[in-house]
Amino acid sequence: MKLELLPSVETQILVGQDMEAPIHMHLPKGEVVMLTVARDGSDMENEDVVAVIPFGDAAAVLVVADGMGGTRNGGRAAALAVNQLASQVAAHEDVTTVRTAILDAIEISNRRILTEVPDGGTTLALVELFEHGVRPFHVGDSTVLVTGQKGKLKLNTIAHSPVGFAVEAGLLHVDDALCHDELHIVSNALGFEEMRIELGAPLELARYDTVLIASDGLTDNVFLDEIVERIRYGPLQRGIRDLASLARERMTGRSGFGPAKPDDLSLIAYRRTC
Repeated sequence: MKLELLPSVETQILVGQDMEAPIHMHLPKGEVVMLTVARDGSDMENEDVVAVIPFGDAAAVLVVADGMGGTRNGGRAAALAVNQLASQVAAHEDVTTVRTAILDAIEISNRRILTEVPDGGTTLALVELFEHGVRPFHVGDSTVLVTGQKGKLKLNTIAHSPVGFAVEAGLLHVDDALCHDELHIVSNALGFEEMRIELGAPLELARYDTVLIASDGLTDNVFLDEIVERIRYGPLQRGIRDLASLARERMTGRSGFGPAKPDDLSLIAYRRTC
């Protein structure tokens, strides 16, 4: 499917893409790299949707929606949610109301999915970028993390899943989670009657901090320390390419790493540069 553009030429929404290389963009305070690829060997279109939605002079919303597998409407649910988000953000003229626009968009999307795409669902992870900081929002098991240039993990959202909650409670080591039999189970998503939104506190970004938003195609196949090491410094495009290559190699099962978890894979990375 071709690149879909909303009325603003700066807003980019990638639907059903199978990209060969990342897209690199500049925002007023930093740089963004985005990549989405379809699951190898599948006859289904990539059900992930990724978007960069600039807002005002220095703000933007970065989003990854992971359409839930098992039906052919996961991608439709993901596209609905991201387009609703872009429309709601565009309708707010005041940068201070972006948080309200995001929350409204998620709630409206959930109601629409329940009625318009009843056999579809999607997780959602996004950040609101403001001049020198970021605020995370998520529903489901897609991830938002922030790392400093020296590898200090400043933010890592909790997956809304039995495995994610077990890790957070200290009942399961984060590395062991990747081999857990119930890793695929999600307890919260758009398309659920009792969908809930987790809204994080605003986080100030230091220069060269890196924000990553990723579908579980990454986090189900690559260890946390491996992710941080590849994006904390160096060219951001190279880091995203390296992460995607490692995840896709793991998915094949040929790397000797645990059980392979083939999936669509989507990543957006932002680095503050000034």
